[in-house]
Amino acid sequence: MPVASVIFDVGHVLYDWDPRILYERLFDDERALDAFLRDVATREWHFQHDAGRPFAETSEELVALHPDHADMIRLWGPRFGEQIPGPIPGMTELVEELDAAGVPLFAITNFSGEFFAPFRLREARLFDRFRDIVVSGDERLVKPDPAIFQLALRRFGVAAEETIFVDDNAANVAGAEAVGIRAHLFRDAATLRGELETLGLLRPRR
Repeated sequence: MPVASVIFDVGHVLYDWDPRILYERLFDDERALDAFLRDVATREWHFQHDAGRPFAETSEELVALHPDHADMIRLWGPRFGEQIPGPIPGMTELVEELDAAGVPLFAITNFSGEFFAPFRLREARLFDRFRDIVVSGDERLVKPDPAIFQLALRRFGVAAEETIFVDDNAANVAGAEAVGIRAHLFRDAATLRGELETLGLLRPRR
């Protein structure tokens, strides 16, 4: 069956994310910044939020382990939006073009539910083009678990073979393919556009 809709990942596909963007403004010493992000507020620690754990719990657990970094740890949640500087080049335009062509747009994101709500509001101009978004922290399911893809298909009301999923993580791409979804390993907007043109979702540019 022809592909008729697109399911996007958010982080590193639609928007960049890098904790350093926030904390380099808060640390005077670059070595101290490197150590904080490597040994204290790590991406592995943050993944708990994507899985549904509240920041109030995770932050105080981390503060107990690293009391000398208490102030910096407690800023992670309230200032999380400052870790997301803006869209990936070319992706806002690509989403707008798909929407203008009438292509149904959805998203599945590994994201804290409490962090996503204000971010979605901030970026409503883009996210209002999406018919639905499955947020891992709200569902307590994370990619690449096939269960989150199955849940999304049911909620979106689309068949696996009728959609394409776009993600920058090879494991997540494999998770989507495991439930029969066509998937694209994201590299950049131009490469993705080429595949969407091949699928007939976008007209080739002249």
